[in-house]
Amino acid sequence: MSIRVSSANRFPPPIKFIIGNEACERFSYYGIRSILALYISTVLFQHLPEGQARDNAAGIIHLFIFANYFTPLLGGIISDKFWGRYNTILYVSLVYCLGNLTLALTAGSIWGLYVGLFLIALGSGGIKPCVSAFCGDQFKPDQAGLLQKAYGLFYWSINFGSFFSFLVIPWIKDSFEKNPDGSVPLEAYRWAFGVPGILMLMATLIFWLGRKYYVRIPPSSETKSAGFFQVFWHALASLGSRQAGQTFWDAARAKFSAREVDAAKSVGPILMVFAPVTIFWALFDQTTSTWVMQGDRMIPFPVLGSFQIGAEQMQSMNPAFVMLLVPLTLFLYPRIEKWFGIRVSPLRRMGMGMFLAGFSYLVVGFIQTQIDAGGRLSVLWQALPYLILTTAEVLISTTGLEFAFTQAAAEMKSTIMSFWLLTVAVGNLYVPLITKLRGAVIAGTAAAGEGAAVNAATFYLYAGLTLAVALLFVFIATRYKERSLELTSASK
Repeated sequence: MSIRVSSANRFPPPIKFIIGNEACERFSYYGIRSILALYISTVLFQHLPEGQARDNAAGIIHLFIFANYFTPLLGGIISDKFWGRYNTILYVSLVYCLGNLTLALTAGSIWGLYVGLFLIALGSGGIKPCVSAFCGDQFKPDQAGLLQKAYGLFYWSINFGSFFSFLVIPWIKDSFEKNPDGSVPLEAYRWAFGVPGILMLMATLIFWLGRKYYVRIPPSSETKSAGFFQVFWHALASLGSRQAGQTFWDAARAKFSAREVDAAKSVGPILMVFAPVTIFWALFDQTTSTWVMQGDRMIPFPVLGSFQIGAEQMQSMNPAFVMLLVPLTLFLYPRIEKWFGIRVSPLRRMGMGMFLAGFSYLVVGFIQTQIDAGGRLSVLWQALPYLILTTAEVLISTTGLEFAFTQAAAEMKSTIMSFWLLTVAVGNLYVPLITKLRGAVIAGTAAAGEGAAVNAATFYLYAGLTLAVALLFVFIATRYKERSLELTSASK
């Protein structure tokens, strides 16, 4: 007699296509990011003083990351209101592939870099809120208990793809014989940018192969449900005609249903929780900019033959730690609640992550102080801040996906996901802004030689800001009222 496993305890069949797509797409995205810092600073801006070249590289990288996490707003609106999640993911992935092709074919051109990164930002950002919400769409109400595990696996797949990209793509670039002056030939960068393009094509194909199995939620234009912006702008436009005693949202109730207004009203408290998290991303995404440039002044660690762990390969530490920590946390969370009677809520996890992130930059600042004093440190010293920051990431980022999906109203899950991703965009704007402000403080030749981005005082400044904002997060989190999970009717 066969034993049937309840669907409540088994992942839906389409999940494997979504996870496979995510792993390949993240290989592509992080493969490109893995070599950008040294490509921009030593190839495209080789004519500039070292400090200025590094500052420019940091600025371009963080503006690129900003665009990657700002465009999810556009992707979320298109998905929720017009195309639906499946069509948005499929169509926008083709734009993504075009960006990869442009970057590979125009290696050595600053304008080729700008156009390629712009198209990649449109593609990556456009699909980002849709894929994570599309993953949640595949679950039925009796499978709600699997959501935390699903998003843990989803995030694990992201890091599985990025781990190998951080090792493989710099290796492809370094496998080419260098020019007589010691520089990397452009042909090496063409291949190093081209391989991520091949992986993005694979990601699109894997997603398309699952087309017959997906649960597809129709856009609100078909369900006749108003979105957040539609309700918000009407309420804002009605401020002048609002009657005495009416709240901001009451003005919209004459045109929209109570459910539509309540769904829009729920967004504000969620955004209050999201706002302090922006500073975390200003720290985290420097692992592909200032941390790489810091590591470039450290001693590489030999592994096997000509292969060594250098500044670019050290980026693989982050996804490697994530792949270890995500299963560990899934094991620990329920046991902490059972053993100590403490609910390991999403907001508590995120708060702890904020404090850890600030502490990691105290370590980064200490390492930079030793380098500036003339010490020749092994690049493996960066493993300690990587471990601390990655622990913070698991507590914040994985949890943020879960929090965004569970707290969002059914009609606007993609929109809320895009707001969560917008925290990354805003955080990455802090980096060029703080770099410019710090550069204004550092005078003349010091600014050109040392630079403001890779600077011990700047790292300590980030640490202080983050620890202060962590206290603000705790204050906001203690006043937030959690909503019960609400799944779409098509998933029921």
